[in-house]
Amino acid sequence: MDPLLFPIQELHAHLNGSISAATMKKLMAQKPDLRIQNEMITIDKGKKRNLEECFQMFRIIHQITSRPEDILMVTKDVIREFATDGVKYLELRSTPREEESTGMTKRMYVEAVLEGIKQCKEEGWDIDVRFLVSVDRSRGTAAAKETVKLAEDFLLSTDGVVVGLDLSGNPQAGHGRDFLEPLLEAKKAGLKLALHLSEIPKREDETRLLLGLSPDRIGHGTFLHASESAARDLVELVRQNRTPLELCLTSNLKGETVPSRAQHHFGFWYPLGHPVVLCTDDKGVFATELSQEYQLVAETFRLSDEQVWALCLDAINHIFASSHTKTKLREQWRMLKPTLLE
Repeated sequence: MDPLLFPIQELHAHLNGSISAATMKKLMAQKPDLRIQNEMITIDKGKKRNLEECFQMFRIIHQITSRPEDILMVTKDVIREFATDGVKYLELRSTPREEESTGMTKRMYVEAVLEGIKQCKEEGWDIDVRFLVSVDRSRGTAAAKETVKLAEDFLLSTDGVVVGLDLSGNPQAGHGRDFLEPLLEAKKAGLKLALHLSEIPKREDETRLLLGLSPDRIGHGTFLHASESAARDLVELVRQNRTPLELCLTSNLKGETVPSRAQHHFGFWYPLGHPVVLCTDDKGVFATELSQEYQLVAETFRLSDEQVWALCLDAINHIFASSHTKTKLREQWRMLKPTLLE
């Protein structure tokens, strides 16, 4: 059985990084004065860029998604593409942005994303979509507090569509201590926390601090298991709390935070029986799809069809939607299993 045919769920997808080349062409055609080339916003097969270069690409993408109508279009396109790839449950995440040149406010930004989710549902796409509001660590504490307040408002007003808060952005910017207060506030308000942790080496103190918040999921955790004795307690802490890791193989390879497929940290956590969820991170920027990530992991770590199926099924345990949604998804999986794993 080809793992491409399994139903899957995506829990770590940044909206702007997930914009496909086809959608980029539409956006660039509307803004020809920007003169942006495809290679500036996509890392093709076999190509790599360091982490700083990846974040430069996002700055370019932000230039062509400056209006609410841009955000609405890309949200709908991204959702449709994930659905076409066999994704049945999707958690998108994005940092609300304001643009003086177009009059777009942060609230309008989130409303455009939510409208895109609503329209896809009305159009009958077979995918359940939720949204995490992102705090960009490069924008500082004041902006983080403003973002958390916005997330709290939408948590209360969207009937379960806004489910959590993401801490992301350039890991070299700022320090986790700057965000403890707003993250704690978000947690108290009932928002689930997905925190990017240990994306770069020598961040043990920051990681330890943020793990003290008991996040619901960890993004990447690339250097959590570093061999220094100082970091061993971090692995134990994550294991004790059974905190799921969102792992993004292609993203880490092309962003040059892991040296090879075989050395990816999936190979550390999976044999321990620790919960891991395969994700794309930025399917547009890194030119990948979630089905492709499952295929890569299956090939690299020699997983059987049963093991791949179990990975897909276990991901349901770690979604941020309600227990009712989890039960519904598990039932769908149970019904499909006999036909897919004969």
